[in-house]
Amino acid sequence: MFLRRLFTFLLVGAAFVGLLWAATLLLTRPADDARADAGPRRFELVVGEAKASRPSAVDYARLDARLQALMEDPAMVGLAVAVVEDGEIRFAKGYGEIVAGSGDLVTTGTVFRWASLSKGVAADMVALLAHENRLSLYEPVGRHAASLRLPGGNEASATVSDLLSHRLGLFAHAHDLKLEEGWDSRYLRGTLGSLHNICTPGSCHAYQNVAYDAASEIVERVTGRSYAEAVQERLFAPLGMRSASLSRDALFRAPSWARPHVGGRNSLPVEVTDSYYRVPAAGGVNGSIGDLAFWMLAQMGEARDVLPVPVIAAVQTPRVNTPRETSRRRKFRERTTSSAYGLGWRVLDYAGHRVIGHHGGVRGYRSMMMFDPERRAGIVALWNSATSRPNGIEYEVMDRIYRLPFRDWLDIEDRSLAAQPEPEVRPENEGGSD
Repeated sequence: MFLRRLFTFLLVGAAFVGLLWAATLLLTRPADDARADAGPRRFELVVGEAKASRPSAVDYARLDARLQALMEDPAMVGLAVAVVEDGEIRFAKGYGEIVAGSGDLVTTGTVFRWASLSKGVAADMVALLAHENRLSLYEPVGRHAASLRLPGGNEASATVSDLLSHRLGLFAHAHDLKLEEGWDSRYLRGTLGSLHNICTPGSCHAYQNVAYDAASEIVERVTGRSYAEAVQERLFAPLGMRSASLSRDALFRAPSWARPHVGGRNSLPVEVTDSYYRVPAAGGVNGSIGDLAFWMLAQMGEARDVLPVPVIAAVQTPRVNTPRETSRRRKFRERTTSSAYGLGWRVLDYAGHRVIGHHGGVRGYRSMMMFDPERRAGIVALWNSATSRPNGIEYEVMDRIYRLPFRDWLDIEDRSLAAQPEPEVRPENEGGSD
C-alpha cells in the first residue's frame, strides 16, 4: 500500500514538474519566435533564384545576368526585382547598395518608397468600402471629402470614381509645386476651387496628387480610423506585407531602407522630405519588393478574402483613354499600343494582351508594376535613383511571358539609345520632385 501511494505521488510530482517546465518555455520564448508562429505567410517569397520544380517562360539565369549588367550603369545605385508566374513568385532579388559606396547591399527585404504605386492602394481601399456598401463610387466626391473644392462647385457633381480616375476637370498636377514647397495638403485641396476647369468632370483625364489624396479623407470619414490604420488593418496585414507602411518615420525605422539618389552612384543621398507623405493616398506607401510582389498577387485575385473579385474588377475596368501616356511610352509603342486608366491603375494593350500596371517616382526613387491578371504573371521593380532606364525590365519580362521575339529593351547590347539624354518631361505617374 505504501509503495502504491509513493508511486502515485511520484507520478503527480513528475507531471507537475513537466507542466512547470512547459509553462517556463512558453513564457520565456523569444518574441521573434512568437511572431513567426503567429500564422503562416499567405505567399511564399523566393529569394535569389527561380523555383526549378515548375516550367517557366522566363529564363531567370539570363534575367539575372541582364540585371547585373544593368547595375553597371553609373546611374544605378540599388534595385530590387520580383517576377510572378502562374500565381506564384518565381524570382526575387536585390542588386546594388542602399547607399552608394556603403557596401550595404539591397535585399528582398530592403524598403523603398513606392511613390505613385500608392494610388492603387488607395483605389483598392475605397473600392473595398464601396463593395461593402459603405459608400458609392458614383456619389459626389464632396460628400465624403470635406476639404476638396473644385472649380464651379463641381465637388457636388464629380464622383468618387472621377477622383480615382483623375477626371476632376483640373489641369494636371494641380498645386503639386505648392505641396513641394511645404503648403498644407488639405488647405491646398480647399483652394483648388479657385482654379479653372479644362473640361467637365468625368470627360477628360489629367493626373493629380493633391486632389487625389481626397481618397484618404474618404477612407477616414467612412471607417472612423486614420488612413494608415485602415490600410494596415484591411490590406497590408492580412496580405502579409510586414514591412509596408505609410510615413517617413516608418521608412526611417526599417532595418534596411534604400536612400534616395538623384545623381547615381557617384552622388550622395538626398534628403527624404515629407511632401508626398502628406498626400498618402497619392504617394505615401513604403515597402520592400516582397511586399510589392504580394500586393501584385492580390491584384491578380490570389487573395479574394482580402480583395474580392468585384473590387478588383472595379479598379481594373478602363474609365478613360490616356493617349498621352501611350505617347510617353513611345520607345515601347511596338508593344503597348494603347492605354487607359481605371481607378488608381493603368490598363494597357500589350501586343494584344490586357495588362494592368503603374509607374511611380518621387525624388530619388522609382517604381513599376506590370501584370497580366488572366495569366497571373507579372513584374515589379523598385530602385533608388532617378534614371528611367530600368523601365525596360517590365518589357523584357512580359515579352518572355508572351514568348515574343527578344528585344533589348534595357539597351544593354545596343547602348546607342541609352546614350541619348532623357527628355526633360515629368512622367505622368511621377509624384513630383519631392
